Amino acid sequence: MIRQNIFIVGLMAVGKSTVGRLLAESLDMPFYDSDTEIEVRAGAEISWIFDVEGESGFREREEHVIDDLTQLEGVVLATGGGVVKSALNRQHLAARGKVIHLHCPLKRLLERTHKDRKRPLLQGNNRETVLVELMREREPLYNEIADYRFESNEQSAKQLVHQIVRRLEQDRVIC
Repeated sequence: MIRQNIFIVGLMAVGKSTVGRLLAESLDMPFYDSDTEIEVRAGAEISWIFDVEGESGFREREEHVIDDLTQLEGVVLATGGGVVKSALNRQHLAARGKVIHLHCPLKRLLERTHKDRKRPLLQGNNRETVLVELMREREPLYNEIADYRFESNEQSAKQLVHQIVRRLEQDRVIC
């Protein structure tokens, strides 16, 4: 099997971590989640980092973690939704592996985040407005670096992983 890195990008709540874990299991590759790694290294939850250091402090930590994790070989990495805000992150992701962009319609994202209390950017009263703005800002950046784009709307995570594996096999990314 070719052990090329696979990086998963997309907005919050599109299923990056869930799909990433299942994909890594299916391909017998190590799985990493950049947000989890940031929390482990900081010894604190992301919400705390946002509260104390602001988004800029979090993004600085994220750049270090992305640089480290993308230098590993043969891994599946689920990234945070805002990872593409950094040109350096986009460069590392695009150059060091295959990038899979998971996309989900706004209506479905609103359903998935309805009761979410862990995502700092969604803690106000205007979840829809925030998600629309994040889509407007980030979708072009995901598309800029994506080798593949999949919809994570209707099918189960297992079905989506099956689609991804089939496509990667067709393109000989894995064999």
